[in-house]
Amino acid sequence: MMSELGKTLVVIGLGIFLLGGLLWLSGGTLKNFPIGRLPGDILIQNGHFTFYFPLTTCILLSIGLSALLWLGQAITR
Repeated sequence: MMSELGKTLVVIGLGIFLLGGLLWLSGGTLKNFPIGRLPGDILIQNGHFTFYFPLTTCILLSIGLSALLWLGQAITR
């Protein structure tokens, strides 16, 4: 049980490390990436009030993280 947890944490850590390295090496070229401004994200502006809920972004991130965790679990078995 503990060795499986350790393997899973190592895989997640490596994934975060690789993602961080990718963002760092991109040198700001990903600043125009439309994450957070996708069609389906809810934006309501009314006078001095702004409400923003990134619905589509949340769904895509959930799918991506679920796939990453599934892949990490499949690798550690």
